[in-house]
Amino acid sequence: MMVLIAASAFVGTHFLLSHPLRAPLVSRLGEKGFLGLYSLVAAITLIWMIVAYRAAPVTPMLWPVGDLPWALATLIMLIASILLLGSLVGNPAMPNPDGAMAVPAEARGVFAITRHPMLWAFALWGLAHIMVYPVAANIIVSVAIILLALVGAALQDRKKEALTPEAWRQWESRTSYWPFAAILAGRARFGRFGMHALAGGLVVWLAATWAHIPLAGWPAGIWRWFV
Repeated sequence: MMVLIAASAFVGTHFLLSHPLRAPLVSRLGEKGFLGLYSLVAAITLIWMIVAYRAAPVTPMLWPVGDLPWALATLIMLIASILLLGSLVGNPAMPNPDGAMAVPAEARGVFAITRHPMLWAFALWGLAHIMVYPVAANIIVSVAIILLALVGAALQDRKKEALTPEAWRQWESRTSYWPFAAILAGRARFGRFGMHALAGGLVVWLAATWAHIPLAGWPAGIWRWFV
């Protein structure tokens, strides 16, 4: 129950501060003051969720987990790592210091797959962790991350349409919310991934899955079969 409460607070405060409460708080605190409050609330609720998760009893797994779910989850996490690293370069959704939005003339790499590669990476992370560790506390936290990512992506579209309607609608016409929808519709072409996405994603995937050994006490990813 405490994990559910903490996860709800983590997701709920993100949505409230990012959308209905943002404008009134910015008018009172200024942009920097709002960002400070947002970061503080996010940090507090994240720590609360982590502490509650670590203190929660380990319930029985809802289904048996063998090599096939682990193999699928390992592949999903590799894709998520590529999406995450690819989203860090050339992403028009990222904050710009001068306030302008630079929309690429063509969606390439991870942006051809989806215009929200970072948020879909988090959603895939949640899915992979549910697949291989289906206990109550982990499912709650993973579902919270999935909801925050995918609902947040849809709300981000609405906010960007209101703030920079012409530029964001141009970007929407070249990309898609759902992965591969723009490619299937002929609005984007698969490929042309940068090395920051492919090589960087591979390194992050290897490092993050290896880190489960010292941090969680059991191997994840390919290390499950090699360690």
